[in-house]
Amino acid sequence: MSIVNQLQIGVLKSLASLYEQTFSEKDFQINQTKPEFEGDYTVVLFSLVKTLRLSPDAIGNQLGEKLVNDYPEIFTSFNIIKGFLNLTVADNYWITLLNKNHADICYGKKALTGKKVMVEYSSPNTNKPLHLGHLRNNFLGWSVAEILKANGQEVIKSCIVNDRGIHICKSMIAWQWYANGATPQSTNTKGDHLVGAYYVKFNDVYKEQVAALMADGNTKEAAEKEAPIMKATQQMLVDWEEGKPEVMELWKTMNSWVYAGFDTTYQKIGSDFDKTYYESNTYLLGKDIVQQGLDKKVFFKKEDGSIWIDLTADGLDEKIVQRKDGTSVYITQDIGLALQKYEQFNIDQSIYVIGNEQNYHMKVLQLICKKLGMPNAENIFHLSYGMVELTSGKMKSREGTIVDADELVDEMIATSQKLTEELGKVKDFTAEELKDLYDIIGLGAMKFYLLRVDPKKTMVFNPEESIDFHGFTGPFVQYTHARIKSILRKELGNGESSNSTNEFKSPLLPLEKAVIIQLEQYPTALEVACEEHNPSVIANYVFNLAKTFNSFYTEHSIGNAETIEKKYLRLQLAAMTANIIKSGMQLMGIRVPERM
Repeated sequence: MSIVNQLQIGVLKSLASLYEQTFSEKDFQINQTKPEFEGDYTVVLFSLVKTLRLSPDAIGNQLGEKLVNDYPEIFTSFNIIKGFLNLTVADNYWITLLNKNHADICYGKKALTGKKVMVEYSSPNTNKPLHLGHLRNNFLGWSVAEILKANGQEVIKSCIVNDRGIHICKSMIAWQWYANGATPQSTNTKGDHLVGAYYVKFNDVYKEQVAALMADGNTKEAAEKEAPIMKATQQMLVDWEEGKPEVMELWKTMNSWVYAGFDTTYQKIGSDFDKTYYESNTYLLGKDIVQQGLDKKVFFKKEDGSIWIDLTADGLDEKIVQRKDGTSVYITQDIGLALQKYEQFNIDQSIYVIGNEQNYHMKVLQLICKKLGMPNAENIFHLSYGMVELTSGKMKSREGTIVDADELVDEMIATSQKLTEELGKVKDFTAEELKDLYDIIGLGAMKFYLLRVDPKKTMVFNPEESIDFHGFTGPFVQYTHARIKSILRKELGNGESSNSTNEFKSPLLPLEKAVIIQLEQYPTALEVACEEHNPSVIANYVFNLAKTFNSFYTEHSIGNAETIEKKYLRLQLAAMTANIIKSGMQLMGIRVPERM
């Protein structure tokens, strides 16, 4: 139990005993004491004044005396500053925590709770390679899944691949017309890049054809409909839905190229899935549910035969769930897939990691599932995140201005190599060790930068800033971990353990206590990150921990500590800091080097 929870319980019990009334945690606040005041934690008392008809100082004195008397093993003293009760936690409390947990690599993580969750992320299209936006999605989804696991939940990581539809046919028709049989092997090109190039080619040709038709006197609308490449693409989609053999064969071949490319990228960035769904298998899901919805009068049929739901009473509008020709729309298959997920895995919650441009769609999906009485519809959760842009602005895949994920990863790794070589501290590394180190730093910089921002916010990715060894970055945290491991190797190189039977009798120095207080807060950071589905909580936590440790180490020697007991205490402090940095970074998919 965290010190804050213990303090909350103590305050509630003490208030009830002092004033013979029932109180709740909403009746007061607990904060860390500001650095300019004496104490570790502060109880804010102003909300109690009206109820108790006492001044804040009077309440503070009575409560402070009660807490110090009743919990001497936790609190040693208190002071009142303008109605704020500042409590000092006993050094022995912090020292015991450090002694008990410094070697625990699972510190803060919880036992299984029995809750089962599916996290869906990535959701690529097979007409183009993964790009910068996919990177934020993958890193966010993967990290949230790991954070949920750390909080005792069983997690199924899933992905829905959008492998059918008009956009896929655009790449196919452009390849058919212009590729002259080119393959990834014949062109020495990654498969997803090759297919993506023909998606861009389609758009270029389409614009040329529309312009030519307009020059011949057609309206823009007519030209867009009559462009030969668009008409051919639309026919290809019809042929695909009818299962025409040569179209299906081309579709399977080109998709296989893309999947091989995706797999390479996923392996490079450390993204994985327990279950992959394909739209070609799910697009017919939900059609039976539409009929059930009609029978239940949840849906209604219009005169043209199309089927709709009226959500105006819920503040939305009417939404089509089946076209007049009987074909499905996106929402139809999403309803079917939502039910399939539940039936296959009996999940307690289904989390969709999808950009905020789909907020409306996800509201409609959950509302329809609720109105249909589908199991667990209440626990559909949209983890909505903001778009990511480069300093040069927005990206458009159909115009070929997208920032390719593979190129960006390679650029980050090359930059990490350049900066590491400039620092000149890796001369004793082998070539293989250096290659691994550059990967660790480059990928770590990118993941940390993309995850350090609250998911709800739109962000700008600055590659140069992300890899600064001195800023709010992954490399800064990685370097701190490597620095601590170097200290531990030096001081414990003879096999000596950081465990000590010595009792630490000297008072904790302010910076020693500051590090231990932050270490104690790691389980709380895990809980908050889980509740908020927010890896930036972990990113901020490990950065602040690394910063505090560096401040401590700048002021206080470990190897030449004033006494042997201080040396052991600081070794334990260093070991626990390294363990927690490694643990927190792993939850974001970031490796930390033993040396750099």
